[in-house]
This record gives sequence, structure tokens and C-alpha cells, in this order.
Amino acid sequence: MALYVSPGFTRAADAHLRLALMFKARRHWAAAAVHFRRARLAPHQDATFTRLELSFHAAHLLEARSLRRAARDAYEHLLKEPQLSSALKADVCRQLEKLNERRRKFVVQNSTRSLSHWPTISMDRIKHGTEGKPANVSHKNGHLKEHLRGCRGSCLISSRVFRDSARRNARGDGAGGSNVGAMSSQYSRWLYHRCVSLGEAGARARAAVWCLQRAVDAEPESGAGLYLLGRCFAAQGKVHDAFIAYRNSVEKSEGNADTWCSIGVLYQQQNQPMDALQAYICAVQLDKGHSAAWTNLGSLYESCQMPRDAFACYTNGGAAATAAHAPLRQRLGFLRTHLAHAPMPSVTGKRRPLPSIEEAWNLPISAEMSSRHPKSAPPPYPGKRSAADDVPPLTPQQLQTLQYLQRNAHNLSSQQQALMQQLLTQYRLAQAARARAVTKSEGSANSAASGDSAESLAEDLLKKFSDSQPEIKREPISAESMSSAGSEVANLGARQPVVKLEPLKADPLKPVPFNINMNAKQILDACKENPGSPSAWSVLGDGRGPPDPPSVPQPRLTSDQLAPPAPFVYVESKRDAFSPQLQDFCLKHPIAVVRGLTAALKLDLGLFSTKTLVEAWPEHAVEVRTQLMQSADENWDATGRRRVWACASHRSHTTVRKYAQYQAGSFQESLREERERGAVPAQSTGTLSDSDGRESGGGPIKRRRGARMLRFGTNVDLSDERKWRSQLTELQKLPAFARVVSAANMLSHVGHVILGMNTVQLYMKVPGSRTPGHQENNNFCSININIGPGDCEWFGVPDSYWGGVNELCNRHGLSYLHGSWWPDPEELRTHGVPVYRFTQRPGDLVWVNAGCVHWVQATGWCNNIAWNVGPLTARQYTLALERYEWNKVQNFKSIVPMVHLTWNLARNIRVSDPRLHVAMRTCLMQTLRTAMGTLNAVRARGVPVRFHGRAQNEASHYCGACEREVWHALLVREHERRHVVHCLACARRVSPTLQGFLCLEEHHMDELAQVYDAFILHRSAPTPVPISVPMPAPSPAHAVAPTPTTMPPAPHVPTPTLVPTPD
Repeated sequence: MALYVSPGFTRAADAHLRLALMFKARRHWAAAAVHFRRARLAPHQDATFTRLELSFHAAHLLEARSLRRAARDAYEHLLKEPQLSSALKADVCRQLEKLNERRRKFVVQNSTRSLSHWPTISMDRIKHGTEGKPANVSHKNGHLKEHLRGCRGSCLISSRVFRDSARRNARGDGAGGSNVGAMSSQYSRWLYHRCVSLGEAGARARAAVWCLQRAVDAEPESGAGLYLLGRCFAAQGKVHDAFIAYRNSVEKSEGNADTWCSIGVLYQQQNQPMDALQAYICAVQLDKGHSAAWTNLGSLYESCQMPRDAFACYTNGGAAATAAHAPLRQRLGFLRTHLAHAPMPSVTGKRRPLPSIEEAWNLPISAEMSSRHPKSAPPPYPGKRSAADDVPPLTPQQLQTLQYLQRNAHNLSSQQQALMQQLLTQYRLAQAARARAVTKSEGSANSAASGDSAESLAEDLLKKFSDSQPEIKREPISAESMSSAGSEVANLGARQPVVKLEPLKADPLKPVPFNINMNAKQILDACKENPGSPSAWSVLGDGRGPPDPPSVPQPRLTSDQLAPPAPFVYVESKRDAFSPQLQDFCLKHPIAVVRGLTAALKLDLGLFSTKTLVEAWPEHAVEVRTQLMQSADENWDATGRRRVWACASHRSHTTVRKYAQYQAGSFQESLREERERGAVPAQSTGTLSDSDGRESGGGPIKRRRGARMLRFGTNVDLSDERKWRSQLTELQKLPAFARVVSAANMLSHVGHVILGMNTVQLYMKVPGSRTPGHQENNNFCSININIGPGDCEWFGVPDSYWGGVNELCNRHGLSYLHGSWWPDPEELRTHGVPVYRFTQRPGDLVWVNAGCVHWVQATGWCNNIAWNVGPLTARQYTLALERYEWNKVQNFKSIVPMVHLTWNLARNIRVSDPRLHVAMRTCLMQTLRTAMGTLNAVRARGVPVRFHGRAQNEASHYCGACEREVWHALLVREHERRHVVHCLACARRVSPTLQGFLCLEEHHMDELAQVYDAFILHRSAPTPVPISVPMPAPSPAHAVAPTPTTMPPAPHVPTPTLVPTPD
């Protein structure tokens, strides 16, 4: 909201960075990239991070998106920066080292194969996340925790390393960019290490070690860098070098569970089981949820013929990991069955090779480790609590002693200093115990989800933001703040700051009450006398904030109303097609099906068939979306085990000829499968068969086995009149309200091409092809005609309920505007959102009204054509403006330039609707103020203003930074040998004095004043008596085709007066 009201405020960089990190944590990569870019462009006088650090995070975003080559180039470009701090340089080197380490898929395969060959394998072959080189398997480094959690994300490494570094840097260690780097550096190493595309294994291993050594040299105090270096040495078989690196890492990182787990692997490889046991115990005492250490420890016990202890360890390791790890579950089941029939171990039996898990937990450990972690009870026995949880709070006498020692800290003897440290340690442990008691349930949930590197990094950085805010000066711990020995330990030493509240100074300039009754001269004079911030003026008018998603309307609908029948109308003749009642019928419903229109107008739909397209332009470009074939009312994740809303598709490109071959081959393959099953297809247009996941009663495994991938040919551009003249001419037979180009269509007044909106696009489909849920750009209406021969299944939600769909998208972790989602109709109805469902047959025209949420799936082999229209109604214009403003809040580009369109409409049409007139004149007034305010601000800074004008069919301009529409006053700056347009707010971010910018004026101000003054309300022509259209009888929601309505005869009524003056 702050960025919407004032995009250029002083902390805009931090606001954009916080948004980027939140989007990154939610895996909304595109939105995160937008905010990272804007954060780099914003002023950095008061920013938390430097531009180099922001560039580092932008590079890591590329890595998270699996764009590894681009990430490597970005990291290497950062290393060339002369102002790069040593800490940030270390982070970049560690990131590059990851590129050399390994490919994640290789480790997954080896880890799974290792688990399937239990119990004869060595420990390191079971785990995912420890290093070492087994005898027969070239296993690189990793952590079992990451594999057991499904290897989510593109940069998978233990988040504990990052949090340790984050806490260390939050205390002030390092300089410059160390706070950013230390929290993100541990992610970086895997790129070189895992990515096969960056070279052969030996070269990548050498580059990984080289990068890590540079990182350690740049940041010697980083225990994480030494730990990663040890893992690289272990992977190459350099055991001695690995031990040295691990030992140095333990000295600097204050005991890291990953490091001790890796040390245990090396000990086990050297056939030192007792030392390996001790190292694993150290790891799990530091982190009770370390699944790699627990699993390795279980493997160690099993190799020593101690199945009961092995079972206990596997249980702890499996509980912290994902339940989807089948080999681990199978092994646990085997041991459970074996132990159920095995006799209890004898006390007088032969000596065991290793102590039991409970005995090992209490064994004395090395002095190096004993000072670095709290001692606790073994997790297999939940009845006991750790010693850290039993730390008592300080008594009042101890608090007074601590207060005295703090006041005299500079004059203490060595014994007194030791006493002060002991009391501080006890105080902090008591605080930590209380915090763990409060957040125990939250912590267990978070540990299970910490495998995703992008989410962990973003969350840690957001934590760092809160830690980096200006803090209140902390006073020494005071005994007076304690009312009794049992008081809250967390309140020790806390004092409420004294805040002085003062009224804000009032603006000496009284705001001028602008209104649409003012003429242009009055508006311009008021702008000169009372300059303001042009970016704060909304096209919706003063006093109105940005629109919010509406709540689900009340009262709640009944079950029948939640499944309304689809509005159908049947057109029998050309007279019906051009009747105004047909347009009224379409505008009255959120979505409607017009049947028989193409036949009544004798449209040659064969011009849009695949055969005709191949014959005309076989090499024409087609965008392809690769999707998973599944039932229309279901959406499963990639594993086929969980129903989700996220609709995955992968983008590529091909030609009309190649896709036509695929489309025909898909049909032939379906016929062959039907013959093999001994069935005859019901119709050539066919629906999804059982093997396509159509059945609703099958389990996830069966669905997953039957699922197939399909290719959907989308966004075939038919805008070129030289190529597609016959097709576009045929569409001129449609009635005026449905034509691509018409004086009654707002989009025809834009003055330039907007692909897919005021031009025709074609879609080539096979069964299962999906268009995910969406509203049309800027809420404009849409026309869709099915060419055939197959059918399409449609779902629609009225525009007044789009807020409910948006809320459910947020619950599912999806972005309503940026994301790709396929709603569950039953879930929508459960939340009170009605859903239309119907089938579009060949020749049917589907009218999607303004703001209707819809999603479509093909049930046969077919082509569709579609475009947008904008009826000249107040509702259509208002919805478009509201979405234009909401897109600004959501940082989503409005591809319809509403300001430019409004001024063209004011020139070209006469408006008789009072509501439409008020909305348009308000927009004209606000944008006239913005244009004048921008010119005043530019001239005040001495920037030259030149008249540029507008060429015929020139596209509208958008800011190169924020992607908002820029109208009339274009601030242009050369960047990388090309001229980039900026809005005033973004230009101020680049240079507060606008140095290096040139202002280009698109119109003469006198011309704009004339257009504004000439835009007045005209009298409306007498309206005819409306002829009601009977509605179809109610039918079940799943009905494919309700009884259509036949258009009644009606006299011809002229359309509203239009002046089709060209732009």
C-alpha cells in the first residue's frame, strides 16, 4: 500500500526487498524478480542493503529457478566489481563452488538405490547429506534430510547452517555485506558441485574447491565455508584434508550438527565405529531433528548387529523426514516385524560392539565438543527432559550480583569475569528454555519444512530485517524488575521506551477541491498554484484508495444456487443474430453460450481448421504448453498423491506444421488404444478415456500410473492481415457487439495492436489441454468460438465472487495474478462461491462478461479462436479502471493502457450514460492533473522538455522499471545503448535531480484542454420497450447442455450514436 500511495518514498528500496523475499519464500519467482529489480533502482540513502548485495540475491533467485548458467554468469560478474566487500566476495565464491559440486538427481538416484540395498551397505550410502566415497558408488556430498523431504527447491542444503550464520552476523561479526552473505552463502556451493552442464566431474570438483578456498580466504571466520570445503575434500577421497577442514569448522561455527554428522561418516569409512558413534551423538545432541545423523547412526548400529538401537534411530530419523521416503518406511517395517518375533537381549550375553543409544548419549565426549553444546536426554525416551530445559531462573541475589558485575565490567578480576560469564550463561539458557517451551510445536513444524533453500533464505533475511531495525538502548539486567523469583525471565532488563507524541505539522498549502465540473483552465491553474505528488493521484478520483478484492456476498447461497445452470440462447436466423436482445442477454449474465450463431450467419469455420492453417502458413509460430493430462474437475500434483490448485505447465515453441502432426498423431494413438482395449469410440471427437484419469473412484497410484503428458498449442497470432485476410474477413459477419473491430468496441479505440485482445488468437488443442483460471486483462469481455470437431468444458464464477477465489488462491500459496491455478469446484462451493459448468460444442460462441473468472479444458481434439471486446457501458469501463489500479498495487502490468484509451474515447464518442460520463471525466481530470504536475516537477529541476508527438499506430509507453503506463510526459534516459521510458517516481529513484533525463511531450496542452472541455454528457435517444428473453429451465450443475432459449423476433433498434473518428 505504501508503494501504491508513494512509489518514491525514502524506504522504497527496503519495501521492495521485503516483498521480493516474501515472494521468494512463497516460490513466486516472477514477482520476486520484479521487486528485486525495483529495489536496485530505488534510492539507497537509507536502505538496509547495498545494490551489490541486491544483485547477489537476484543471482541467487536465478539459481533457485534452476537457471544455473545465468546464475553463474551473474556471480562471476559480481566478482569483477571493485567495490565488492570481502564478506560478500566470500559468499559469491561459495555460491560458485556449489555449481561445481554435483547434480542433485545423481544423488537422489544413488541414495534411493542405497536404501533399497540395506543392510549390507556402508552408512554413507544410506544417507543423503554426508560425504565420502563408498567402495563401489561415486557418491557426492549431500544431506539425507534433503532427499527425504523430496528435494524441494533448486538449491538444497541444510538451513541450519544459514541460521547459524545469520545469528552470528546479527551480533555484528563481519563487515559490509556479511549479514546478507553469511545467511545466503551456504546455499551457493551446490551450483558448480551438482550441475553437469557446467563441465565434467573432475573439473567441477577442482573449481568447487578453488571457489571455497577463495571464500575461506575472504572470510576466515566463516565455519560454514570450512565445512563445505571439508565435504568437497571428502568427496575426492582426501580424508586427512577433510578432517582438518571439519576441525577448523567446529572451532569457528560453535558446533554444527552437519559438521559432526560428516565427521562421523569419515570415521565410519576408516573403520572406527566408536569414534563414528561419538560424532553422530554430537550431531543429534546439537539438533534432535537431524535426520541424516539419525539414519547414519541407525545404519552403524545395524552393521554392528544391534537392530533394536538401529530401529530407534531410524524412527527418529524418519519422524523428522518426509513420509514419502518409501525405502526408509520399508526398512522400518522390516525391522518392526523382525523385532516383534526376536527374543529380548540377554544381560549376560556376549559383549556388544557398541554402547546402546541411551548409554552412548551419556558417554563423556571430547573436551572440544563438551563446551559447545548443551547436554540432553536421548530423544528415544521422551519421558526425560534436556538439562537446558531444566535450567532454573536466576535468584534475586544472583541478579543483584550480575547487575553489580555488569556495572563494573572494566575493573573485574579473572575470577569475577568468570562468575559474570557463568551467570549470563545461566540467564540465557533459562530464556532459551522458556522460548522453546512456548514455540515447541511451531519449531517441529518449521524443521520439517526447512529443506527448501529459497524459503529458508528469504525467511532468514526477513528475520535479519527485524533485527536490523533501530533498537532501543538496552540497560543492564536489573533486579528491581523482578517481583519474585518466579517472575517472567523474558522480561529481565526490559524497559518500555519513552515516546513523545507530537502532532504532525500541517501543510501550509490548502488543498484545492478538484471536481469534474471545473474546466481545463481552472484545473491547470490550480495545479500551478498547488503543486503536489502526481504519483498519488488515482484515476478513480481523490479520496478513494486502491480497490480491494470483494468479500463473498451475503447472504450465503443455497446448494442449488451454488450450482446454477449455464445461460444458453439459441439463434435461429440472421435477424436473431443482429437483434439487440442478443447483446442484452449476453450483458445480463456473467457467462453465456450462444448456440446456432455461426450457422445462422453461415460462418466458414473451416478457415480456422488445422488443415487450412497448415496449407496457408505451415511455419507460423505456435507457443506450446506441456501439461499433465487429468480429469477436468481434479488437479493433482506431480506425484499424483495430493490434490492441489497449482497448475504446472512448461513453455516451449513450435510451428503450425509440427503441432498439426502432433495433434493428428495424438488422435491416431487414441484410436489405436481404443481398438487394443476392444472398444469402439463413441464419437470421433472423443472424450477423455479411463486411462486419462477420467474416473473419479481410482486411487492416487492408479491415477499416477495412467497420467500422461500433453502439448497444448496456444496463442497462435492471427493479427497479420496479409497472412490471414480471409479468416479476418469472415469474422466481420458477426454482429457489431461481437466483432474484433467495431465502433462500439472500446478496444478498437486504443489506436494500436494489443495481441490477443483487439486481435484474434487461435488455440490448437488435444484432450486435456487446459487454460488455467483467470480473469481477462483489465476485466474486458471475451469472445470464444469453438471450431471443432471436439468439445470444451468450461467453468465460470461471477465477477462479484472473484474476491473469494482470490482468498482461496492465497490459502493455497498461489498468486491470483501471477500464478497458474486450477480451482476445485467443490471447494469453491463449500466457501459459498457459485460455479457455472457447461460444454461448448463446435460452432458455439461463449460470451465471457466483464470480470468473470473462468477456466477451460478440452475434452476432444479441437481448435478455438478468441479475442476481447469492450462494450461501451459504465460497468465495463469502471471494472477496467478498478483492475487498472489494483494491478498497480499487485505490481502487475496492465496491458490495456486505460489512460490513453480514455482520452481516445473522449475524442471519438459521445456519451449519454451519466455513470459512464462521470467515470470517464474523473479519469480525464486526474490524468490532466498528473500530466501538468509532472511537467511542473520536471521544469523545476531544469530538465529540458521537448515536443515529441505521437505517430500513427504508435504503441503506448510503459515505465521500464515499474511497468506502469506513462502518458503525455515521457522521461527518457539512455541505458545500454537504448532509450528507456521512466515515470516520474522511478526517474526520481534513479536520480533525484533527474540528471541525464530528457522529457518528451506527446500532446500540446491546449489540445488536451480542448478535448477535456468538449467531453460533455449528451442526451440519450428514447429507449425501446425491452422484450424479455425467457430463461431456460433449471438443470443440474453437471448438465452439459440445458434447453436453449430461442431468440424472439424483435424490431431493429439503432445502436447509440457513435463518432468513429480515427485516432
